[in-house]
Amino acid sequence: MNMSKVSRRSAIFLTMATIGLALASVAHAQQVSPADAIVGVWQADDRSVKLDMFKAGTEFRARLLYGNQLVEADNVTFKKDTKNPDPALRSRSMKNVVFITGLHWNDGSWTGGSLYDGSSGRTYNCQIQLQGGKVHLRGYIGISALGQTRVFHRVGA
Repeated sequence: MNMSKVSRRSAIFLTMATIGLALASVAHAQQVSPADAIVGVWQADDRSVKLDMFKAGTEFRARLLYGNQLVEADNVTFKKDTKNPDPALRSRSMKNVVFITGLHWNDGSWTGGSLYDGSSGRTYNCQIQLQGGKVHLRGYIGISALGQTRVFHRVGA
């Protein structure tokens, strides 16, 4: 009889320990690094641009999903990258072009990136800050103070 109580207690303890470990591993898997907080699909607040932020190795990049200045009059067909400084790329479609590269997590923001503007063919420096659940993407030449910021909100794919 005494052995039965010990076995029952052991079984309950093992069950609780197993559940605890399972919950701990799920909680750990769901934790997102602050650096990865920008990963996902974002749309400009004015709905003119939609992009997919992703991580490639140690850097963050963005792929263009939609841009109202980069589509034909039908608002569906993407224009060609005709203003690209590299003649070999001028015939490619602007759809899914990786236009932000080189962003690295740095003490609360993503810095050191490059932003390619397909409508002009120019490349700018860029940085991102996450404020109030929104991405603030700043593109600039030289110093950040001489740039422009676009605000994006998270959306489904």
